[in-house]
Amino acid sequence: MTTTTATDQRGHEGRSPALSVHEDPRIDVAALTDQLLGPYAQLRREARAVAGSPEFHKIEGLPLAEHRERVLHQLRELVAKHDVLRAFPTRLGGADDHGGSLSRFEELVAGDPSLQIKAGVQWGLFASAILHLGTEHHHDAFLPDAMSVEVPGAFAMTETGHGSDVASIGTTAEYDRETQEFVIHTPFRAAWKEYLGNAALHGTAAVVFAQLVTAPEGGQRVNHGVHAFYVPIRNPATGEFLPGVGGEDDGLKGGLNGIDNGRLHFDHVRVPRTNLLNRYGDVAPDGTYSSPITSPGRRFFTMLGTLVQGRVSLDGAAVNASKLALAIAVRYANERRQFAGAGEDEVVLLDYQRHQRRLLPLIAQTYASTFAHEELLAAFDEVFSGRGDTPEGREDLETLAAALKPTSTWNAMTTIQECREACGGAGFIAENRLVGLHQDLDVYVTFEGDNTVLYQLVGKRLLGDYAKALKAGGAGDVARFVADRAVHRTPLVRAVQTIADVGDARRSAGQLRDAETQRELLTDRVEVMVAELAAALRPAGKLPPAEAAALVNAHQHELIEAAQAHAERVQWEAFTRGVQAATDPGTKQVLTWLRDLFGLTLVERHLAWYLVNGRLSAGRARTVSSYIDRLLVRLRPHAQDLVDAFGFGPEHLRAPIASGAEAERQQEARAYYRAERAAGRLPVPEKHLR
Repeated sequence: MTTTTATDQRGHEGRSPALSVHEDPRIDVAALTDQLLGPYAQLRREARAVAGSPEFHKIEGLPLAEHRERVLHQLRELVAKHDVLRAFPTRLGGADDHGGSLSRFEELVAGDPSLQIKAGVQWGLFASAILHLGTEHHHDAFLPDAMSVEVPGAFAMTETGHGSDVASIGTTAEYDRETQEFVIHTPFRAAWKEYLGNAALHGTAAVVFAQLVTAPEGGQRVNHGVHAFYVPIRNPATGEFLPGVGGEDDGLKGGLNGIDNGRLHFDHVRVPRTNLLNRYGDVAPDGTYSSPITSPGRRFFTMLGTLVQGRVSLDGAAVNASKLALAIAVRYANERRQFAGAGEDEVVLLDYQRHQRRLLPLIAQTYASTFAHEELLAAFDEVFSGRGDTPEGREDLETLAAALKPTSTWNAMTTIQECREACGGAGFIAENRLVGLHQDLDVYVTFEGDNTVLYQLVGKRLLGDYAKALKAGGAGDVARFVADRAVHRTPLVRAVQTIADVGDARRSAGQLRDAETQRELLTDRVEVMVAELAAALRPAGKLPPAEAAALVNAHQHELIEAAQAHAERVQWEAFTRGVQAATDPGTKQVLTWLRDLFGLTLVERHLAWYLVNGRLSAGRARTVSSYIDRLLVRLRPHAQDLVDAFGFGPEHLRAPIASGAEAERQQEARAYYRAERAAGRLPVPEKHLR
């Protein structure tokens, strides 16, 4: 980790005179780094040492074929030397450590995002499907080679015609009683498996998701829904597809080109009955189907729920990518000078208020995402370790992952792009990492669940919880809600608040920085949006299916908005707990300001909603933005410490503009002009002669 002094990173030989009043709080950078690394700090540090090693770095501009082979070699090096199998059973060489495993995995993004995702395909999807959907037979037969990468594997779920709608995939697996085999078949082009890592070149087996069809003797053919099957796809010696298996290479992509994504299709490919991963559904030799979960819908969602770790890990990796981008951009903004100020020296970029507005709220967002992710990781470990593996625990975990993964991945795209622009032309040069990070992170918003679809899942859970609360509370709750809406919609409340705020901006700011006020504003928005949506959708229960679906579709946007508001509140609450956990007084004060910046930036972003719904007056709404500006001034001296606390060293950033080279250039230029000025050799500007 690099550290800075007050004179080398904060502009104008330290801090500008206007900021001196805020010099008292100081961040304990080392302690804050430990806090941000979380309970798995040591495992994260070990993984960062791997990601910082040159043999695991991404080489920008590497040709497609070479990049793919490099990443495959890196994957096998991870197995040989770097303790990457922690999530698997101890008896097979793992450590039964699910949270620790993901904490290490997320850090690989600093080396090469392609390596992180290929590792995720191999162990987080292919091997984990065998582990969580299979039984002991499958663990013994298939897991060792999947863990060692002796068998590179694909996770064949997504189809060309059905991406997020997994329940409707077209590939079938029909049981043949005579041979006791399943016949895997792709009946039409739209049922081809698509976007599969390891499918184009390296994979020799796949976990294939297909509609399981049985026909007991004398009985009717029955579709039991989507199940998973272990299917060999290539000859390991030759790399050729096995009979009946076909595929194509997806070729060059917008990013992550170290992964050999491709398509697969199957023409009546036969696999033994025992290749059905049968933890949640089995077929007897005579074709009789059985399952410990009687409801087909619940069985389907239970199977998919076992694979939630992909969303958890993408949340963490996206947060790390945001940290990398901010560490580069803030270091550059603290060194790069442009336009002369009141004196002879040019001004560092981060002393400009607009530049602070660009970067500091993103630092606040990333801190919020970090604290929220650690809580998500803890919930994941609680369920997958077995300590809290209950239906309610799994549902809560799935909802939390579905809320945070879209929020952090979209934030990563926004953050990286803003950092790229904040670095000007230098940010567009490949060696400075920002363009490559943007390209590689782009697809994070799509895979492991499209972000919009995941927010819909969250919205439906919110509606379900609201309905349960109303049922438990009775009609009185509905009446109170209606009364509350009637009061807040009247101009009277807005007028009273405006009068109370006039001439007392300090009082308004004081209320806004109060944690309970922020909590109420963020919570109120979620609750009102959910309640209004529930009221709008209530008639659906009495409508014919087609009309009910049309009504739900007409309110889809509101559903997603409510889910996003919920996710933002979850992050704010996690940030607040993070502030409370800080023990150093100076660090706690700076984190409090940063949390306030996060909360009030959310309020400012949705200011129209608060005004329309009578939650803020026009006067107080103006105070939100003015107080944000005051927070920027307070936080500006601490910007470098805040990104240094992410704990990334130069071997992780690997960006020349974040190496100190810019500061050297600026110092050279300043020294030159000072010497010329002192010697009287500078020409007189023309405007001085007028």
